[in-house]
Amino acid sequence: MTHDIAVIPGDGIGKEVVAEARRVMERAGEIWGFDFEWTEYEWGCEYFTRTGEMMPSEGLDLLRRHESIFLGAVGYPGVPDHVSLWGLLIPIRRTFEQYINLRPVKLFEGIRSPLAGVSPEDIDLVVVRENNEGEYSEVGGRLYRGSAQELAVQESIFTRRSVRRTMEFAFDLARSRDGAVTSATKSNGIIHTMPFWDEIFAEVGGEYEDVRTEQYHIDALSAAFVLKPESLDVVVGSNLFGDILSDLGAAVAGSIGIAPSANLNPERDYPSMFEPVHGSAPDIAGQGIANPIGQIWSGAMMLDHLGHEDAGAGVLSAIENVLKDTDTRTPDLKGSARTSEVADAIMNALEKLGAAANKK
Repeated sequence: MTHDIAVIPGDGIGKEVVAEARRVMERAGEIWGFDFEWTEYEWGCEYFTRTGEMMPSEGLDLLRRHESIFLGAVGYPGVPDHVSLWGLLIPIRRTFEQYINLRPVKLFEGIRSPLAGVSPEDIDLVVVRENNEGEYSEVGGRLYRGSAQELAVQESIFTRRSVRRTMEFAFDLARSRDGAVTSATKSNGIIHTMPFWDEIFAEVGGEYEDVRTEQYHIDALSAAFVLKPESLDVVVGSNLFGDILSDLGAAVAGSIGIAPSANLNPERDYPSMFEPVHGSAPDIAGQGIANPIGQIWSGAMMLDHLGHEDAGAGVLSAIENVLKDTDTRTPDLKGSARTSEVADAIMNALEKLGAAANKK
């Protein structure tokens, strides 16, 4: 079986971590009996500086032909962040209805959290983020630019369809985990969209009587991520809230360098996209010291989506074993290993797991 994957290494360390993650994915395919056909697209900020666009006009049509999209990072000095984001990532997410952004948060054995007294059993949750609308809308504008009367208006868009399907995904996921969903809201201060969100959460929760529910205002929930992460299982939030909470979760789990994400079209009408949470990190780009784990773990999520759950679990176990049993770590995790050395260690651990599985 061959999987047709679009690759967008992007900018900065994206090129470095994508190359190493591809090696790990290919080794997983050799062990579990499938392979890849990679088609690489050199889109991103460097492409923008040459052409004036983040991807060509036919870019989405080219991506549509592939099973999945494997993305590194987007953004680089000299190109405004709103240009890079709205020129590449957001068009992909919206055109392909990748309305679920799934971000696991896990403290691995061998990694020290900045939180005192927590163990790996205390931090194992997942953030389900509505990925197509919410606070990240295009509705709004600016008036009287450059004058003392200048104003900016940004509208949030919440539709029943998108809110409900995001919450249904979160509740279904909770049934496969500890059976609890926590909703991020701010209905005490945001008078229209957040009460609407709360009403739909209560409505969907009533249809999943076997799943426990809890609701926090976003400020209190941010505190809970720090003070009692063990109380959280599946957290569902709007586009903005989910984005912020998942970055906070990565920080309390030790490093944003290990954090993965999946932009999912659950119905599989369009390709889904897999990318690490971290950015392009121009301050360390080209030095060979970027942490590849976020990209590799994103690849494991892609394997799950492609129907290779055993391989995905194997890659995740290999990451866990390297962090638990070795001191092979990049500088963000207080180590001195290079990007390629971490990937090599994960591949070695993966081969051991594969050999053990074949003996059974």
